[in-house]
Amino acid sequence: MRARLAGMLMLGMIIICLAYFLRSLFTSTPEISSLGKFYLQNSYLGERSAGSPEVVTSILWDYRGLDTYFETAVLFLAIISAVSVFRNMEHREVGDGFTGITKTGIKLVAFVTFVTSASVAFHGHLTPGGGFQGGSILAAVSLLVIAGFSKGALEGNGITKDRALAIRTLGLAIITAVAFYPLLEGFNFMQNLPVYPVRIRGLLISGSLLLYNVAEFLAVGAGFTIIFLLLSLPEVRRE
Repeated sequence: MRARLAGMLMLGMIIICLAYFLRSLFTSTPEISSLGKFYLQNSYLGERSAGSPEVVTSILWDYRGLDTYFETAVLFLAIISAVSVFRNMEHREVGDGFTGITKTGIKLVAFVTFVTSASVAFHGHLTPGGGFQGGSILAAVSLLVIAGFSKGALEGNGITKDRALAIRTLGLAIITAVAFYPLLEGFNFMQNLPVYPVRIRGLLISGSLLLYNVAEFLAVGAGFTIIFLLLSLPEVRRE
């Protein structure tokens, strides 16, 4: 018994000593690279400013905007491919669904989710968030309606596959127009400042960043909605 207790005490002392000597590996602040310092110093106030206090958004849509542009194009092509694959699917029967109380709760949650998605997208150049995050949250509203009511309820309110595809195309068209417009003014492709204003009537819009976020919000929200509609089997009312 004593030998076991001594062994446990020895093991405890070893663990404490190791934790003390290894804590520097977890508590030390990593050194910021020169590229990271550039982003932090120029995102909002530097000589090559993107006009936004949100560094991540500045990187995504300004400093490495070309990469984000083609990532969005790839996602669009993926959704077009999904539309082509899921053309004809078997129907399934549906009943009356959940109770009225549950459906009312789903409506309230869907409304709050919609407001949150818009806030995340429209403030993406000011706070953490952006068009992709807001669009993903927006698509959750469609998923709530499909799960709580039915696919037919979503389509009955005008959110069909074709309309969602049109909205996504509109979002991508806005991104393309905002990206190419600087070329007409003699600047570079996707250049932000000074092509676009930093503020409009005192309101900080961070140049093209707000436009990109809004367009991405529409494109991503509509794109994921298309996927949810395609993955939901066509419905017929049960007799």
